[in-house]
Amino acid sequence: MQAVEKIPTNQPADRKAFSVLAKEHHRSLLAYAQALTKESHTSRDIVQDAFVVAWRNLETFDVTRDFGSWMRGIVRNKWRESLRKSARQVAVDDDVLECLEADARQWDGLRDQGGVFNRLEKCLKKLPESLAEAVKAFYYDELSGEEAANVLHVQSATLRKRLERARGGLRDCLSSKI
Repeated sequence: MQAVEKIPTNQPADRKAFSVLAKEHHRSLLAYAQALTKESHTSRDIVQDAFVVAWRNLETFDVTRDFGSWMRGIVRNKWRESLRKSARQVAVDDDVLECLEADARQWDGLRDQGGVFNRLEKCLKKLPESLAEAVKAFYYDELSGEEAANVLHVQSATLRKRLERARGGLRDCLSSKI
């Protein structure tokens, strides 16, 4: 990762607006990058690099376009760049990329309802405790299935079933009006 030479500070209004937009879109861009890379550390690097590129090219941003879509395009380009640098990653085909973009646009639509992550947190609180604990251990704490099962003192098969039920409950909750 390259260090930022110098970020221009002569436009305080642009800096403030960019800061607000960056905070608003950061989590969804991380999720998008994670879906592309399957590696949390790589996705964080890509998103950080994308924000640097966006800042440096802020004057080229068409304000009539959606900022999230613009940033996802930069993230995709950064991801492709990282693929060229690292042959160990598997490329995602264009159909899968289109599906990811469609999902991201749908998540953007949830922003008016508090954002997908806020809704997800509300839905997680509605799950039975055993299901919510499984989700937190596996997805939030990023434990392997075996590690999460050990922490929760259950069999691996039980954990898998709880995660399956939790995903179903979260999907139903997110698709309904909260």
